[in-house]
Amino acid sequence: MPLSDTKLKSLKPRSKPYEVADSGGMFAEVLASGAVVFRYRYRIFGKREKVTFGSYPAMSLKQAREKHLEARAMIEAGKSPAREKQRTKSEDTRAESFREFAELWLAESEAGPDWREVQTQWLNRDIYPALGNQRLKDITPDDVLTMLDSIKKRGAAHSALRVRGIVKQVFDYSIARQRVTFNPAVAIPTKIIAKPKSRERALSEAEIRNFLLALESCNADLSNKIALRLIFITMVRKGELRGAKWRHVDFDIGEWLIPETKNGKPHIVYLSSQALALFRQLQSLAGASEWVLPSGSEPRKPIGESSLNSVLYGIEMAQLRKGNKWERFTVHDLRRTASTKLHELGFNSDVIEKALNHSMRGVRGIYNRAQYADQRREMLQRWADVVDAIEQAVRVLNPFIRKQVA
Repeated sequence: MPLSDTKLKSLKPRSKPYEVADSGGMFAEVLASGAVVFRYRYRIFGKREKVTFGSYPAMSLKQAREKHLEARAMIEAGKSPAREKQRTKSEDTRAESFREFAELWLAESEAGPDWREVQTQWLNRDIYPALGNQRLKDITPDDVLTMLDSIKKRGAAHSALRVRGIVKQVFDYSIARQRVTFNPAVAIPTKIIAKPKSRERALSEAEIRNFLLALESCNADLSNKIALRLIFITMVRKGELRGAKWRHVDFDIGEWLIPETKNGKPHIVYLSSQALALFRQLQSLAGASEWVLPSGSEPRKPIGESSLNSVLYGIEMAQLRKGNKWERFTVHDLRRTASTKLHELGFNSDVIEKALNHSMRGVRGIYNRAQYADQRREMLQRWADVVDAIEQAVRVLNPFIRKQVA
């Protein structure tokens, strides 16, 4: 039986190491110390070899299986995974400082250029001055905490949370590369850095206006800019759009089917004329990819989880640098904003909840997935018109505001 996270968590050490098989030659070896290590045993050039991928849970089961697939592809190409790993590791031996490992982490990430730009801004401004020249293995939790405290002292507690997250990811990467065994950022719980902010955030009309204009003028990838507009006017979740495939978009009837959503059920999005136009733009950008939002570096995969967040963060940083007032919001807050404005416009709460694909309990929850279809189609068209009107009004009546935000 293949491995699972439940099974991996239940593995107990014995007096001697033992193996638990996954599939295709990959297995988890449980050491006497209790450590669980992913390995792959294979044959190439008439010899048996073994390569180690990483330790659980620093390396997830999903990541190990991806490494396994990569190793099998190497073998098919006539390359030894063990020798390739040794070669790569020898190239990495030059990297000793936090800065050098952070650069390797950035270079190997599958995220887009917008994400890399945002992470680089944090690294250059806050992390490199404090940790950049230190050897990775010498950095302690106290070093990280001192850096975070200095950020908090300037009144930027939530920036400190972001910085902690980046430091943690760099160390996770280094652990997976077997260069260090301890992550000092993990030793610092987020609750001592900043209290979580309430997620009850909805943009005002002025904020909507400024967001749309800033989105238009920012230097993010065009497909990501279109994606944020689509989320705003269709009210879908970020993950639902990331996972969208062209075979689920019906341009003729103006519907987009999401086969499985957060509540485990399919959901139909009724597309406004504006949403259809945005999908057509994305189709021209996607090329032959089956994904509506293919990754720029790997068209066979969708964009990364942080890609759209990075666009919003880049806009925020750009506006703050210009001296403009800008209160942070997330991709999810765009859904909440749409819901709030539609309630203000007098639309039925059940129709709004159905468009958001929220689970409804009781008698209201028994209706099928196409319930309120006509009302939802009308409502989403109205909402797209409202968003257009907000943007067009400021373009025509207040050009100086456009110039200020752009």
